[in-house]
Formats: sequence, C-alpha cells, structure tokens
Amino acid sequence: MVGKLARWLRVLGVDVAYSNTYEDDEIIRIATAENRIVLTRDTGLAGRRAAVRFVLIESGDYTQQIGQVIREFSLRDFEVFTRCLECNVVLTPASKESVFERVPPYVYLTQERFAVCPSCNRVFWHGTHADQMLKRIRS
Repeated sequence: MVGKLARWLRVLGVDVAYSNTYEDDEIIRIATAENRIVLTRDTGLAGRRAAVRFVLIESGDYTQQIGQVIREFSLRDFEVFTRCLECNVVLTPASKESVFERVPPYVYLTQERFAVCPSCNRVFWHGTHADQMLKRIRS
C-alpha cells in the first residue's frame, strides 16, 4: 500500500526498509530491532499495541503521502539520489570507465557521473528521468 511512497522516499535519500511480503508480526519485529517507524495504510496494523511508532498514511495518492511524511517528520534537507531505489543501500560513486560495459552506449557517451549499488550492483546516472523526478519533488 505504500510501495511507491517507499521508493520516492529513497529518491530523497531517506533510509526506508520496505517489502510487500512481510506479515504484520514481522514488520513489528523488524521495526523494533532496527528502531524504525512503521508507515502504513493498514488501520489494523497501525492500531496494534506495540513498542514501535506507527504513522497511518491517509491518502492513496503517493504525492500526498510524500507530503504527509515530510510534514509529519519536518523533513527539510534531502540527499537526493544517494540510495538504491531497489534495496535502499547507500550508493557508491563509480568511475565512467568502470561502468563502460554495464550501461547503454548513448548513456556512456553523454553522462559523466555514475554510482553503483554495492548490494545489487545496479548502475545509476543522472539522466532525463532524474530531471523529471526532481521537478516532481520540487512541486
């Protein structure tokens, strides 16, 4: 219910643990062990008595969800594009030469900065999609 929210929070550089496969008890266990706050649209989960903080996400629209989280936690400073969008690990800068065979030729010719996820090995660069994401974030 909050998968798109999780992905966009990662775009902003927020440390977000997310999986749509966990049962409620597992979510609570992980949140307790890692001292995390649970963001959920599940009123049953949010209403449980547990040693973790829950924030009930009100809207089904991810843009409104992002706004709610930013207001709820008074987020101001973001480290945009510093985390892997898939696995949440902090990205590592990579030289252009090191990604030569892992990116499309056009990307290699037109981009200068690259980053790699040390966990899943995905390569990231600041293409036109990143510009579009930044425009959405600003709005």
